[in-house]
Amino acid sequence: MNIIDTIVAKAKANKQRIVLPESLEERTLTAADQCLAEDIADIILIGNPDEIFALGQKLGLTHLGKATIIDPATSEKTEEYAQLLFELRKNKGMTIEQARKKALDPLYFGCLIIKNNDADGQISGALSTTGDTLRPALQIIKCAPGITTVSGAMLLITQAHEYGQDGLLVVGDVAVTPVPTADQLAQIAVCTAQTARDIANITDPLVAMLSFSTKGSAKHEVVEKVVEATRLAHEMEPTLDIDGELQTDAALVPSIGQKKAPGSRIAGHANVLVFPNLEVGNISYKMVQRLGHAQAIGPILQGIARPVNDLSRGCSVEDIYYMVAITACQAIGAKQKKAKEEA
Repeated sequence: MNIIDTIVAKAKANKQRIVLPESLEERTLTAADQCLAEDIADIILIGNPDEIFALGQKLGLTHLGKATIIDPATSEKTEEYAQLLFELRKNKGMTIEQARKKALDPLYFGCLIIKNNDADGQISGALSTTGDTLRPALQIIKCAPGITTVSGAMLLITQAHEYGQDGLLVVGDVAVTPVPTADQLAQIAVCTAQTARDIANITDPLVAMLSFSTKGSAKHEVVEKVVEATRLAHEMEPTLDIDGELQTDAALVPSIGQKKAPGSRIAGHANVLVFPNLEVGNISYKMVQRLGHAQAIGPILQGIARPVNDLSRGCSVEDIYYMVAITACQAIGAKQKKAKEEA
């Protein structure tokens, strides 16, 4: 079973409630229908039911009757959600009238559903910008405990089966934070390892903090930042297997790792790579994708208390379908982590 099949199977086995607020976007509605047909999630569509069903009929969709459809303009819970938003944002100057207006926005309404524990995750971006997707998530759901930085991970499925987990690598940040501080980089490392567990089925994340230096082979302030980030990540999650600073070849190739970083459990065996900044991360994954013919899945947003994911406006129906499954797996992982911490 490949990683995509594994993600879908995990979502099916423990169905989560996923909100799709862009319900009148054709690709989104088609993907929703496919998810409902294959029973991979309980889909919540935000919008007018008559308009949604009319579009579904036009597109030849036959499973939308299984969805929960909520129209903020008529829902009996809209006032409750508006009051919730007001309580969350009144210290920032939001009035109840402004909260009522915002609650009618599907992106805000969806995040309020999640905050009220009436759903488990949300996906948008086929129509909306990344800022429009993130803004309500950060205002309403907020970051996970101990995390102040949102980042984006990518699954890289390569043909180089000798590296990572049979050619699979989880990398970050590739999407959000341009120049992270050492503390932010440590958070990105911890969150990317969690994504590896929740999404990529990597039970033992081996995290390499990448640089142009390996264990002091070069001296520079950006190298020192990676070293400090590695130390801080150890403090955040003492049981996490993480090492740095490591060059990419030292992180991936056993013989080079043994030579450049003898005694390191990570060197030569890394399956999670953390880039020193967004510029390096974005360039690197796209080079691997294009020149190495790797499949890149994501970005998967991480660091938010409950999963909210952003799509490219050029996304396909298949992209949205897979992101529903990924978001469901994130929700499962978040619940398991919370239960473990409360035990």
